[in-house]
Amino acid sequence: MTIQLYNTLTQQKEVFTPIKSDEVTMYVCGPTVYNFVHIGNARPVVIFDMLFRLLQRHYPSVRYARNITDVDDKINAAAKAGGETIRELSERFTQAYHEDMDGLNTLRPTLEPRATDNIDAMIAQIQALIANGHAYESEGHVLFQVSTDPHYGKLSHRKLDEMIAGASERVDDASYKKEPADFVLWKPSSDDLPGWDSPWGRGRPGWHIECSAMINQHLGKTIDIHGGGQDLIFPHHENEIAQGTCCHKSGEEQFVRYWMHNGYLNIEGEKMSKSLGNFFTVRELLALWPGEVMRYALMTAHYRKPLDWTKDLLASAKSSLDRLYGALRDAPVAVDAELEHPMLAELEGHLCDDLATPQALAVLHGLAGDINKAEGAEKATLQAVLRKAGAAMGLLEQEADAWFKWQPASNQGGLSDTDIDGLIAERAQAKQDRNFTRADEIREQLKQQGITLEDSKDGTRWTRD
Repeated sequence: MTIQLYNTLTQQKEVFTPIKSDEVTMYVCGPTVYNFVHIGNARPVVIFDMLFRLLQRHYPSVRYARNITDVDDKINAAAKAGGETIRELSERFTQAYHEDMDGLNTLRPTLEPRATDNIDAMIAQIQALIANGHAYESEGHVLFQVSTDPHYGKLSHRKLDEMIAGASERVDDASYKKEPADFVLWKPSSDDLPGWDSPWGRGRPGWHIECSAMINQHLGKTIDIHGGGQDLIFPHHENEIAQGTCCHKSGEEQFVRYWMHNGYLNIEGEKMSKSLGNFFTVRELLALWPGEVMRYALMTAHYRKPLDWTKDLLASAKSSLDRLYGALRDAPVAVDAELEHPMLAELEGHLCDDLATPQALAVLHGLAGDINKAEGAEKATLQAVLRKAGAAMGLLEQEADAWFKWQPASNQGGLSDTDIDGLIAERAQAKQDRNFTRADEIREQLKQQGITLEDSKDGTRWTRD
């Protein structure tokens, strides 16, 4: 099955053909680890996790790198304010990042290079840029001279003279710059800031050089896919291309073949901002909703489109998953890897079409509808198909009963599973004793605690609302 991806560089959907027929290389910009990540940061993680899973089904090897930025001015400031080293701060928030992304059922990348472990590679790339006439040293800084790259602007589709003029208006005309649009590759560090020895004195890297150098160091001169949020197209990814091509003598080496960017995530129709009080971290949301709800919600819009994050969106995602898990009651989690079905092929076709997740989710619901109408062996087969289809999207990978018994951290002081099971057993005995008044009291008591009972010939199930 052919995979098609939208390439930001060419502004069109293209058939994906990797450099090597048996291996795919992919790099996605990772977090700057100075605080807990917000829900906007989670969108590219989930989107490119979906792509990672898809590529793994079609190619024997996928080398997926997602970096950790553990040296940055924000990290320096946070560490200084907290009285700790940047290593201590970044380690703490890297662990928190892993926990939060695990909560969204995302796979760990193949590689997770850290900026501080790749300083030598950054210095080597900067030296190559200077040697090739694309960078210069000035007052302890090293800068990339944008005007030396005739292709600068090809990703963001901006003209160089317009960008230089724009930079003159919005950026301080630093004395060490030849032109306002030039960007920093290396900057000096004072004694109270982290720094490394370099040919230009003790200092630290600029943000843009980090990713270019780590790609070159761990994946190669040219990679198949580079992903990230739409906000990174300019200047970060534009600068990455400039560095990643101009560090080679020819200046014509292709840096990345397919550039992919996800759209913005807004909160209740507005840009997320602490000042507006609509800033939500993944950690905060995981205390209120199952991680799978957030994962599902992030798939409801196509990844290139903007997504409006609302309470209604989360409630709708929860209801949708309730319906899907409801169709999987009593179905085993394990599924035959060789299982085939036309609906699986349909779902894969949607995902191969530039990750068309809304259409793929519709396939899941179509299967749930068929399951609810089926019986016996046909029902069991369709349940297995739904399990496998969900797993392709990182969904429906837990027991249905566990899903319905989940409760937010704020409710941990309420009735335990054991308490509920005990009351249900008491209710069953009361009904057997024809004490229907007591049976109704228990049902109402549980209802007041957000517990819904479902009686059937096989017994009583319960669900947390």
